[in-house]
Amino acid sequence: MFKLLDCTLRDGGYYNNWDFSDQLVANYLSAIEKLPVDYVEVGYRNNAGRKQYEGKYFYCPAFVLEWVKKQAPSKELAVMFNEKEVRPADVKGLLNPCKGLAAIVRIATAPNRITQALALSEEIRACGFEVGLNIMYMNTLVDKAGEVLVAHTAQINKVVNYFSLVDSYGGVYPAEVSRLVKQCKETLTIPVGFHGHNNIELVFANSLAAIDAGCDIIDATITGMGRGAGNLKTELILTYLATRYKADVDFNALANVVAGFEELQKEYGWGTNLPYMVSGANSLPQKDVMDWVSKRAYSINSIIRGLDNQSKGQEDNLKLPKFNGSQYQFEHAVIIGGGPNAVEHAAAVKKFIEQQTNVCIIHASSKNSWAYAGIDVPQFFCLVGNEGHRLEKTFTDLENDNLICILPPFPRKMGTYIPEQVMDQAYELPVVDFTNRYPDSHTALALQAVLDMKIGYIYTAGYDGYSKGLNSNEQALFNENEYTFAKFFDKGKELHSLTPTLYTGLQPVSVYSLVEG
Repeated sequence: MFKLLDCTLRDGGYYNNWDFSDQLVANYLSAIEKLPVDYVEVGYRNNAGRKQYEGKYFYCPAFVLEWVKKQAPSKELAVMFNEKEVRPADVKGLLNPCKGLAAIVRIATAPNRITQALALSEEIRACGFEVGLNIMYMNTLVDKAGEVLVAHTAQINKVVNYFSLVDSYGGVYPAEVSRLVKQCKETLTIPVGFHGHNNIELVFANSLAAIDAGCDIIDATITGMGRGAGNLKTELILTYLATRYKADVDFNALANVVAGFEELQKEYGWGTNLPYMVSGANSLPQKDVMDWVSKRAYSINSIIRGLDNQSKGQEDNLKLPKFNGSQYQFEHAVIIGGGPNAVEHAAAVKKFIEQQTNVCIIHASSKNSWAYAGIDVPQFFCLVGNEGHRLEKTFTDLENDNLICILPPFPRKMGTYIPEQVMDQAYELPVVDFTNRYPDSHTALALQAVLDMKIGYIYTAGYDGYSKGLNSNEQALFNENEYTFAKFFDKGKELHSLTPTLYTGLQPVSVYSLVEG
C-alpha cells in the first residue's frame, strides 16, 4: 500500500509566509502522531540573507526541527530545497545542523534542470540524508516523459531515494497521471510519488489514479492548505484509507486539527475558484493568480482576461496614448485613497481644494470618489482592477473633460477595462520608475502621475492605515504603501496627510487647520 506524506507546513506556508503559531503546529503534530501519516515535510531549508521576512518553516532552524521531532517522534521528517536557490556548496552548511532530526531532503526542480538537481542530490547523500526528487510541471512531461527519464535513469536510480511527479498547475487529468506514473514505475527502481494541486478539482481523482497505477507515496495537506488552489486534503485521503483499506484513523484527532486550520482558512481563503480553474486548465503559473486574487482589487473578469492573454501569448488587449504630464500646470494635488477618512472628512477636504489655485484631485482608488463627484476641478482616476467598474457606478456623466483616466504602462498583465464613455480620456503612464516594486499599485500610479506633472504641493486623504486586527491582505497593503511612500520620499518629495493616518511615510497636517472661514 502507498505511504502518505503530509506537507502542510511547507506548502501551506505560501499563504501565511510560513508563520504558523506554535499552538496550531503543536495541535497539528499531536494529531499527526496519532494518524497513519508516514512522513511530515516540515518546511524549507534556505540560505540566509533574503531581504524580506519569512517565518520559521521557511528556514527550519535546528531548534525548530528538534521541537517538531519531540512532538511527532514516530514520524520521519523531511525538509525541502528549492533547487534554483541552493548550490551544492551550500548543502553541508544547510544540512549538518539537521542530522538526527530530518531524514529526507526533497528537491523541487524543473524537468529541464534535472542535471543540476542530481548534482545537489549527490551532496545531500554524502551528508547522510535520503533524497526525494520532486519534478515540477508534470504537464510538460505528458508527451515526453520517456525521453526525459531515459536520459537520467541511471543517475536517478543511483543518487535518489524517492521520485515524485508534481502537478504544479493543477491541470492534468487522471488518465495522464496514470500513464506518467506507470512510465516512471517501469523506468525507475525507486519509489514513485505524486503531489497534486486542485485547480480544476481533480486532485483526489488524480491521486486515486496515481495509486491505482502503483504510486508509492501521496502528498497531502490539512484542509488542502497549499500554494494557489491548494492540495489534496489529508483528511480526505485518510477517510479513503479508513473506508477502503480499513486503516486505523483517529477521527477525533483528525477533526481537532482540521478545525484549527479551517479557522486559518477563513483568513487566507485557500482553495480553488474560477481564476485558479482557468490557470490550471491552461497550465499557467499560480503565483500571479495568488497575488491577483488575495492582495489586489481585481475583478474576476479582469483576472480571467489576464489569464486569457497569457494563454494566447498576448501582452495586453489594448494600447493607449501615453500620459503627457508636461501638458498640465497644477501647483497642488490631493490624492484620495480608499480609507473611511476620505468620506468622514470630505466636506473639509473639498473646502480645502476649492480654496486652492491650480489644483487637481487624483483618485488612487475610485472607492470614495462619489464623495467628490460634485467638485469642479480636474479629477484623475487610476484604473487598476475594479476601478473602471467603480467609476461607471459613481459618475452618471463620464463624458467630462475634467475627468482623466490613468492606467499602468503597457504591457499590463491583467488586460484593460475602461468604460467606453471615457476611452478618449484614458492614458497609460510611459513608465513607473520611482519605485522598483508594486509598479501597478493604485498608490504607485497616483504618485508617478504627480511626478510626471511636476506638482509641487501634494496632499493625501483617506490613507488611514489599519489600527488593529490586521488580516494578511491588510498587512500586505499597508507594507506596500509604506514602501511606495518611502521611495517617493527618496525623490525629494513630501506627502502631507489632511486626514488621520497611521502611515509613517505621510506627514500629518489637519485639514481643519488649513481651511479658511
